[in-house]
Amino acid sequence: QAARLKKMEEDEKRKKAEFRKKMEKEVSDFIQDSLQQKRKYNPMGKIERSILHDVAEVAGLTSFSFGEDEESRYVMLFKKEFAPSDEELEAYRKGEEWDPKLAEQRRRLKEQAALEETASSQTKKSEACPNSNYRDKYSHLIGTSAAKDAAHTLEANSAYGCG
Repeated sequence: QAARLKKMEEDEKRKKAEFRKKMEKEVSDFIQDSLQQKRKYNPMGKIERSILHDVAEVAGLTSFSFGEDEESRYVMLFKKEFAPSDEELEAYRKGEEWDPKLAEQRRRLKEQAALEETASSQTKKSEACPNSNYRDKYSHLIGTSAAKDAAHTLEANSAYGCG
């Protein structure tokens, strides 16, 4: 039983080492291919993804995992000089393909909406001025000279060591 378990562990280690070697070769080829800016891998397991992330980090690449459930998660590698924008990452997280032209249109629409918003908020601004003076409004409760009377009758409290 123990010998079989040990053999299975050794097989796992060997498979991981082979996978790492394969990924190192693929990453090396990707780095040397000047036409490629990014590479998308097929969905893979958690351990394989972690190995690929590690290989990418050692090689000086940026890597991200995308996908909802564990079976559909995949890794994308990006060369440092072509690191993805926040919008691009958001598209991948939503499971969409990244389209720079479409993203540029969206960005322009957002800018236009923001400009219109600021323009409309500037025209609506008015000086804030209360309709009534609160002292007048509440004089029946606080009186007109309540604070002055309280200040005149102030005495030191001997219980607190004063006076």
